[in-house]
Amino acid sequence: MLNLNTKLRELDEQGKKIKMGVVGAGQMGRGMVSQMFCMKGIYPAIISDLDVERAKRAYELAGVKSEDIVFASKPSEADNGIQKGKYVITDNLDVVTKSLATDVVIDATGVPETGARIALDSIYNGKHIVMLNVETDVTVGPILKKMADSAGVVYTVSAGDEPGAIKELYDFADAMGFEVLVAGKGKNNPLNVEATPDTAREKALANNMNPKMLTSFIDGTKTMVEMTCVSNAIGFLPTKKGLIGPKATVKELPKLFSLKEQGGILDSYKVVEYVNGVAPGVFVIVTTDLPAVKEEMAYLSMGEGPNYVFYRPYHLTSIETPLSAARAYIYHEPTIAPKGAPVAETVAVAKKDLKAGEYLDGIGGYTVYGVIDTYANAKKDRALPLGLVNSKVKLKADVKKGETLTYDMVELDEDSLILHLRRLQEKVI
Repeated sequence: MLNLNTKLRELDEQGKKIKMGVVGAGQMGRGMVSQMFCMKGIYPAIISDLDVERAKRAYELAGVKSEDIVFASKPSEADNGIQKGKYVITDNLDVVTKSLATDVVIDATGVPETGARIALDSIYNGKHIVMLNVETDVTVGPILKKMADSAGVVYTVSAGDEPGAIKELYDFADAMGFEVLVAGKGKNNPLNVEATPDTAREKALANNMNPKMLTSFIDGTKTMVEMTCVSNAIGFLPTKKGLIGPKATVKELPKLFSLKEQGGILDSYKVVEYVNGVAPGVFVIVTTDLPAVKEEMAYLSMGEGPNYVFYRPYHLTSIETPLSAARAYIYHEPTIAPKGAPVAETVAVAKKDLKAGEYLDGIGGYTVYGVIDTYANAKKDRALPLGLVNSKVKLKADVKKGETLTYDMVELDEDSLILHLRRLQEKVI
C-alpha cells in the first residue's frame, strides 16, 4: 500500500472522492465511518442498518449534523441525496448495492447469509466489495472472487482484521525472498468451546459488544475462521484439525515453530497456527539458507536462525478497512482474497448434546462452534461448513457434544443464498 496516502490526497485535490457504502453500523461500522472522516479522498456516502437510528448515530459520532443526514428507501433517493452533498441512511441493502453513486461497498455485518447477498449484489452492480465478514469469505469466497474477476471488480477481505494483517506480513516477507514457513495470530482470551451468549453477556455489555460476537471469540470460532481465510489465501494448511494453540512469547516463536526433529512442535512447514500469549498481534515465521543474510539478521537482533519471526503487535480491525476500499479502487487489487480452490474449511461442531428435530442457531450461539480442518478432510467426511448453519437448519439425527456435524445429519435451509453459492462453488472451482 505504498503511496496510498499520496493517491488519496491527489484525488482530494482534484475534488474527487471514493464513495463508500457501508452495511452494518455496529461497533465495527461506527469506528470505520468515523475514521473515514479523517481520510483524504473518501466520502462515506451511505450507511445501511436494519436499525436506521444506529446508522444515523454512526454519522453523528463522526460529527455530521442531523440536517445533513437523509433517509433513502430506494437507490434513486440515495443518489439525489449524495448529489446534494448529504449523507444517506437506509434500512434497505439495495440502496447501497444499486446506488449509481457508490464506488465501493463494505460489508460489516459478520453474518454469512447477509454477506453473501451483499457481495453478490455488489458484484452484479459493478461495485468493488470489501468483506469485513470473514465468515462469508471462508464459506463462498472462492466463487465470489471468481465472479468479481469476471465482472472486472475487486473482491477482498479487509485490512485490519487479522487475516489481512497476516497477509500483509506474508507479502512483505515473500517479496524480500524469505521462505515463509508459518503464518499465524495471537488469541487474547482463553479457549472455552462451551461459551454461550449467556456466559459472555456481562463482559460483552461492559465492553459495548454484542454477546454473540464475544462468544465467537471465546469459543475459538473466530480464530478458526480467520486462519481458514489465511489458508485459502496463501495455500498453507492447518497444523491439524482445530490447530495446536500453544502458549508462548514472541521471542519463543522461531524455536517453537520449527520441526519436531529440531525441537519444535511442527510435523511440517507451510502451515497456519494461533498462539496464546502474543495477542493482539500477528506473525509469520521465515527462514533463509544464505550465510550473509543470517549474519545480517543476527546483527539486526533478529536471532541466530535458522527461523525468524516477523511480528506486528497490533491490528486495527475496522479502522483500517477504508484502506482496503481505497486499494481496490485505486490499484484494483485485493488486500487478501482466496487464491483459488479452498485448502481449508471451518466445520461445525456440536457445543452440547443435540437431538434430532432441534434447530441450530449459528456463529456465536448455543449449539455449534467452528473448527478448522483441511478442505480435503472436510470433503471426505462430508463435514458441514459452519457458514451454512442458521436458525432454519434442522437436525435429522442426534449429535453428541464435540462431534463434527455432517451434511447427512441436517436438513439445510434451501432458501439460503449462501447455500446455493456454495453448491455452485463446489461445481466450478
